[in-house]
Amino acid sequence: MPDYKTTIGNVEIASLSDGRLRFAPSDFFPDVEADLWEPYREDLTPQGDILMNMGCFLLRSDGKTVLVDTGLGLKSYDLDALETGLLPDVFRAKGINPDDVDIVMITHLHRDHVGWNFTPDGDGWRPTFPKAKYCVPNADWRLFTRRAGMERFAYIQEQVIPLQELGLLELMDGEQTLTSELTALPTPGHTPGHTSLLISSKGEKGIIMGDASHVPAQAQETHWSPRADSKPEQSAETRRELMDRIEKDDALLISGHYPAPGFGRLVRLEGRRYWQALG
Repeated sequence: MPDYKTTIGNVEIASLSDGRLRFAPSDFFPDVEADLWEPYREDLTPQGDILMNMGCFLLRSDGKTVLVDTGLGLKSYDLDALETGLLPDVFRAKGINPDDVDIVMITHLHRDHVGWNFTPDGDGWRPTFPKAKYCVPNADWRLFTRRAGMERFAYIQEQVIPLQELGLLELMDGEQTLTSELTALPTPGHTPGHTSLLISSKGEKGIIMGDASHVPAQAQETHWSPRADSKPEQSAETRRELMDRIEKDDALLISGHYPAPGFGRLVRLEGRRYWQALG
């Protein structure tokens, strides 16, 4: 089993899972014909499903502890969750204190990325990471908070809007420096404000993708856009640019939805580009 930790220069990165989701490929990628999956059969279960990790990443940089995304939390909603709500137990098992988190960077405001912003506390909620500032893309904040009254977006009322009320919210516009080694990088398309994280330290680079890519096949098939993309054409262009950049820079491609722990590099084989997990 690959280690759940890796480093990029001076930056330490730990992969932490909140659980796993299951999707039928035809549901997740409705425009991708079944036969096009043939080169990527090993990415599917024997039953032909996509199993998707719900990974979060804890980074230590410049004396700061930064958490990227907070999982789905205790509610599976309408998703086919094989397991969920694991993150607090993972923190305890790894000996990580939530009070030590200085920054929570949210890549975007879909429910499986904000589910542990708050923890149930009696009849209410308390911040899971009480000493952290929560960095949220402004374009997503504007869109999703307008939808908070809709049943489908009730989680925004629980897990997102209270950040502003408690003074924990910092909205991100454009590129934003989190530490001297970590830069929030706008990668729109999946959502209007979708943001990835660029890691650059001691001549080494990596990118935490967020949902700019969901499955390893998209390393080659950058035009495959899932049903959940708000702007599929923009998402495909963003994904192509990211993959090209990662390949050119020989950067680590880090994904919370790829097979855990989600660390890997892009390689070429017979003219095709593949994501190869770190051994």
